[in-house]
Amino acid sequence: MAKTRALLTDTEREQIAGEHGDNRKYQAASRIRRRIDEELTTDVEVLQEQHPELLKELREVVCSQPSEQPGDSSA
Repeated sequence: MAKTRALLTDTEREQIAGEHGDNRKYQAASRIRRRIDEELTTDVEVLQEQHPELLKELREVVCSQPSEQPGDSSA
C-alpha cells in the first residue's frame, strides 16, 4: 500500500526544515496554513457530523503529541 500524507508532503517537511532556503520555507508555511484554515476545518466538521469516533481519534493524536516551543529547554 502506498504511503499517503497527512498534512505535509515530504517536500514540505524538507522546506519547513529550511532545507530549500527561506523563501521555500515561507511558501510551504503559507500552503500549510491555508490547508489548516480551509481543508482541515471542513474535514473536522464532516467527521463531527458523520463519524464522531474518527474525530475523537484525530483529536487524541493531535492533542496528545508533545510540542516543543522555540527556546523551550525543558524537553
